[in-house]
Amino acid sequence: MKKILIINGHPDKESFNFALSDAYKEGAQYSNAEVKEINIRELDFNPNLQYGYRKRTELEPDLLDAQQKIKWADHIVWVYPVWWGSLPAIAKGFVDRVFLPGFAFEHKENSVWWDELLTGKSARIICTLDQPGWYYKLIYGSPSHKAMKKLTMHFVGVKKVRITAIGPIRESKESYRAKWLKKVEKLGRANR
Repeated sequence: MKKILIINGHPDKESFNFALSDAYKEGAQYSNAEVKEINIRELDFNPNLQYGYRKRTELEPDLLDAQQKIKWADHIVWVYPVWWGSLPAIAKGFVDRVFLPGFAFEHKENSVWWDELLTGKSARIICTLDQPGWYYKLIYGSPSHKAMKKLTMHFVGVKKVRITAIGPIRESKESYRAKWLKKVEKLGRANR
């Protein structure tokens, strides 16, 4: 049985991102996968990595729980909107505070290299855009995709990462959204 963790980074519970999370979850549960969720907006934590890596900031209980869920998961599904070419601030703060040395990676002494501590997992990024995905890639170079896939997931050892970019969402019709909910539900059934 595959263990899937869905991490939703949208701060608004009524957003389309929550409908996407629910659709993926429904599909995954249909396939008998075990599913856990993290809705970042519901966590009680300071998103500011106050001292960088110079000094340790104690993790709040919600972040300790998030780390346990990440360790548990075989497959991590990220759902978030792309704002200003990046994650929402609360989602970025979550990444900063959770994916720490000693948990997600470990610097090698006297070296520029590091050990990846979250190997053996896969990930799916499902993000919404206010522009077509092709435009985001061609004109802007998909900065959030690169940041999450290569600079975050690959950095910590999650090498098999797929991206589903959905856009434009703003002013989209209900039929367009319904089509995407079905596609995301199918991704959940396939555990991909």
